[in-house]
Formats: sequence, C-alpha cells, structure tokens
Amino acid sequence: MGVYKSLFKQTLIYGMASVLPRMISFILTPTYVEFLPDKSAMGDVTILFSYLVFWNVLTTYGMETAFFRFYTRESDPKRVQATALWSLLISTLLLLTPAWLFREQLSAATGIDPTNMVFALGILAFDTWAAIPFALLRVDKKPMTYAVIKIGNVLLMLMLTLWFLMWLPQQAQTSSFFAAIYVPHFEIGYVFLANLAASVATFLAILPTYKVLRLRPDWTLWKKMMRYGFPILIAGLAFAVNEHFDKILLDWMQVPKADIGAYSACYKIGLFMVLFRTAYTLGIEPFFFSHAGHANAPETYATITKYFVIFGSFICLTVVATIDLIKEIVVPQASYWTAIDVVPLIVFANFFLGIYTNLSVWYKLIDKTHIGAYISLIGASVTLALNLLLIPTMSFYGSAIATIAAYGSMMVISYYLGRKSYPIPYDFKRIFTYLLVTTVFSALVFYWPLFRASWLLKMMLLFIFAGVIYYAEKETIQKLTSRFRKRS
Repeated sequence: MGVYKSLFKQTLIYGMASVLPRMISFILTPTYVEFLPDKSAMGDVTILFSYLVFWNVLTTYGMETAFFRFYTRESDPKRVQATALWSLLISTLLLLTPAWLFREQLSAATGIDPTNMVFALGILAFDTWAAIPFALLRVDKKPMTYAVIKIGNVLLMLMLTLWFLMWLPQQAQTSSFFAAIYVPHFEIGYVFLANLAASVATFLAILPTYKVLRLRPDWTLWKKMMRYGFPILIAGLAFAVNEHFDKILLDWMQVPKADIGAYSACYKIGLFMVLFRTAYTLGIEPFFFSHAGHANAPETYATITKYFVIFGSFICLTVVATIDLIKEIVVPQASYWTAIDVVPLIVFANFFLGIYTNLSVWYKLIDKTHIGAYISLIGASVTLALNLLLIPTMSFYGSAIATIAAYGSMMVISYYLGRKSYPIPYDFKRIFTYLLVTTVFSALVFYWPLFRASWLLKMMLLFIFAGVIYYAEKETIQKLTSRFRKRS
C-alpha cells in the first residue's frame, strides 16, 4: 500500500497545484461573460487562446517529456537540464523573432488584432521558457514550490483581469489619472495583457533554474532528446487538434463568433473532469516511470486505472446531474446557454482522455513513444473528419461529437495495442460495467425531462451508483477502512 500512498500524496499535491489555479481561473469564465462586450468578443478570446495552444506545442516540441526521461537516466542530470534549457531558449528566439517581425502578415492570416498578436507572442515565449523549470520541480519532487508558483500565476492573472475589466473602467469615470491610462473598447487586449504580465512574473519566479546555463549543452544528448521528443511533438499537435482546433475550424467555416463564444463558455463546465484528469496525470506520469522496474508494476498499473475509472465515473455522473445548477454560476448569462447540450459530451470526452492517459503507459515504458503519436494522429484524423462533416449541419454540436469520438477511439486503440506489447491485467469487466452504468445514468438525468427536472431522482441515481461501487469494491473498501481505524 506504500506505493499507492506515495501516488495519492503526489496526486493530491500536484492536484492542488493544478486544481486550485484552474478553480481560480474558473472565475475568469463568468468574468469574461459579464465584462466582455458580447459573445462575439468571447469568441475572439477563445480563438486566440486556441492558436496559443498550437503554438506552444510547436515551441516546446516534446522537450518537457524528453527531459523527464533523460534526467532520471543520465549520469549527469545537470547536463540534461542545461541542454533542455538551451534548446528551448534558442529555438524560441529563432521561431518568434520572425513571427514578431511579420506580425502584421500573421495577424492578417489569422484574423487576430495585431496588438493582441504581440501579447500572444510574449505569452508564448515566457510560457515556453518556464516549461523545463516546472518539469524540474516535478521530477525533483518539489510539489509545494510547484504549487505556490502555479497558484500565484493564476491569482495574479485573475486580479489583473478583474482590475482591467471591472475596476479600471469604473475609476476612469471619476479619476483623471485613470482616465488617461484607460483604453476604451480594449477589453480583449486587456485579457491578454493580464496573461502576459502573469507569464512574465512566473518566469521571473523560476529564473534561478537558468543558473545551470553556465554549462554547455551536450549536442549528442540533445539529438537523443529530440528523437525521443519528436513523437511527443506529433502527439501534442494531435492533442491540440482534438482539444482546440474545433474553435479555429468553427471560425474558418464561418460559424458566427457569438456561437463560438457560447460554445466556449459552456465547454468550461466540463472543467471538473479536466481538473481530476489533470491532477491525476501530473501525479502519475513521474510515478509510472519510477515504478517501471518493480516486479508487480503491471498489477499496480491495472489497479490505478480501475480506481481512476471509479472516481472518474462518479465525477462524470455528478457533473451531468448538476449541470443546470453549475451553469448559473459558471455561465451567468442565459444567452450563452444555447450551447449547454454539449456539456455531457465534453465531460465524457475528457473522461475518455483520462482513461487513454492511463492506458498509454505501456508505450512510454518500452520507449516506443512513436506509437502514441500514431494513436494521437488517428484521433486527430477523426476530429478533423467529423468536424468538417458535421459543422455545416450541426455547428458546434458537431464539434462536441467529434471530440468524444476522437478520445473514445484513442482509448480503445491503446487498450488493444497494449494487450500485445505490454500486457497489463486490467479488470475489464468491472471497468466496462462502471462505464456502462455511468453512461446510462447520465443519459437519464440529462436527456429525460422527468429526471432532469427532479433533484430527488438525480440523487437517487447517484446513491444507486455509489452502492454499485461499494458492492463491487467492498473487500478493498473494508481493508482501507480497517487500516484507517487502526491508525486513528
């Protein structure tokens, strides 16, 4: 049980580092809904953030994951750190300097305001340069430092966003000083200015990591890291397609930006599953690598995956059952609720992605990351094909269908390929049962008006599902309860 305790501790702390910032940033969605001029402005913000995700994958090109792998294997980890930092520092300057010089042309090609483009390039640079320092904190098991910096970043961004969008306009009406510095009709620009300031502050906080740059990079090692990281780059681009390209495609296919804004706002309600998935991934990735040499590793991975499905299933059902309550908090303007029907699909899509992350351990441990790239490319192909097919007739709802189909296909493919290359004794029957019950109950509470209108019926299904879990996992639960009682 010591292994699971270690995993739980890492997941809890990294979960705080991930969940708390995301919960804080959760406030940003209703802030944008309230203070951006309209849904079209929300659409503009969404589209630029989607581009930023793609560009960030390109500027980091899998180096973070390569750093994880080589830092724990090489005899001189400081040399690995220096090589990774030098690589990202030089490549970012080489990529973004031309982008800045030709920002007008880039703005024209993407439809993004030139000023916002400058802000975006700055955010991209500083976030890229912070990638390895954050990875170092994780691999050196310094979760509290990681958490403080991550939470500080989002707190600063939140405070600046509120200051720019809410407080500054009010003060400009009564103060000549604030009136002089306030720029009317610049709400979208203020959103990205706040993000840029937070990114700069975060980079300054982790700047001591760069002291290692006094060491020269090891170019032989760099080539190995690039070979290892390249499939991660492909997988990252595929992930960006699955997660964010729908917003860009909606814009390219001339869906009104107001609809894109509504879709993006309601999409955020799926954040609860993203929080769980992200926290679990942050804790589990270093754990998988460090535990790979243990004799019972396959059995451990199987147990971890089963409990991910158990907790994830319960979160899925809870979120879907309470959507009508959550939307009042996260998306307070009813005009945005035209996209509320996408939420169950997005919640389950993120759940499937989390399961895929657990299943994908096998190709990482046998150093065949290119397989992950192939699987991700299949998922991206599903995303692109279904978006192009469904957007003309179903608009953003077609995009939501494409997302769940992509992650579902990746999950299934990884499971079947892993059975041959790195057999892990998953409890398939129970996992499938939990998924099936969650899907059926979620469909009942959201799509059947009788259940959707009754909190009593929703709670009844939640208790029934909890009972199913208890009955199936009774032996394990009783062991854990017994150990807890002995310690207390």
